Amino acid sequence: MSLPCIALIADPTSSEGCREYLARAVELLTGAPPVRVAARHFAPGGTGHAVGEEGRLRLHVPDEGLEFTPDVVLLYEIPPHRRAGLAAFQKVLHQHDVVTLDAGPEAWRTATEKNLTVERFQRDGIAQMDTVVLSRPTPAEATAAFDGLGGDTWARPVVGTGGDDAFHVTTTDALHRAAAYYARNDTDWLLSRDAGNMTGDGGRHQYRVFVLHGRVIHARVHVQPAPDTPCNTSRGATPVHLTPAELPAGLAELAVAATASVGLPFSGVDLVPEHGGVVFEVNVHPAFVDGELDRVAVPYVQAHLDALARGGGHTGTGVLPRRTGEPRTTGAPTV
Repeated sequence: MSLPCIALIADPTSSEGCREYLARAVELLTGAPPVRVAARHFAPGGTGHAVGEEGRLRLHVPDEGLEFTPDVVLLYEIPPHRRAGLAAFQKVLHQHDVVTLDAGPEAWRTATEKNLTVERFQRDGIAQMDTVVLSRPTPAEATAAFDGLGGDTWARPVVGTGGDDAFHVTTTDALHRAAAYYARNDTDWLLSRDAGNMTGDGGRHQYRVFVLHGRVIHARVHVQPAPDTPCNTSRGATPVHLTPAELPAGLAELAVAATASVGLPFSGVDLVPEHGGVVFEVNVHPAFVDGELDRVAVPYVQAHLDALARGGGHTGTGVLPRRTGEPRTTGAPTV
């Protein structure tokens, strides 16, 4: 059987390491590694080119001496603040016959910019905590929003990652410090009512639910012993793996609905069962932790291979990557 040509396009400066999980998943499923390409080559100022050639997408990466025609493109591990720069490349992906679960720039932006997520959830009736979007508010405006939300809130930037720059705000002094912080960083921010997602021992919990093509494939609960710190694993929370059946009632359905609302085929949804179930955010490229190679990375790659087999691409017809100046290969090796 011919091997498909799979491109793994990611940001090598990211510390999350999702690209290693995905590369390993590709090898497990196909017996060969993907072609790795740094996403910066297709961002503004990059020298990479994505062009149509005989109805196929051909990638030229002069800085890495690569030229190849992928059957599958895995576009993943792009930090939130760098996603907008790939919008033109995403549009090119969707104009050619290449398999990808990239949902396009509109879905990425809706999920990445949390003010847009809030608006979309309001439109579609997705349960969320009361939230006010703030843009350089005056002290009086910030205080009014804080009081209106009950005086127990979380502040977070419109675009952020890993729980960085998020604060539990319970006093007006803390509120004004947060407002000054966001003003210094020239960013809009959100203030949301606290969900009360407390554990019995005074910590917090939060669920991460992975959704792929309308169904939950995996879940975990994050247990955070520090109640004033976000429930991200990067901020010290402990992840505990769960099967979809072990989720609290209603969370699986809510995660699927939230993913559909923002327009993604794959996501990691952060939510809690309090208040009947509320969603915090939908992650475009959720990070993987130990134990999720087989549970998440492999199903994600397999979904691309399944689409390729159904005719969503050209199985085995993509040429192998070659260094610039080498003779072009007309087919992939067989195994």
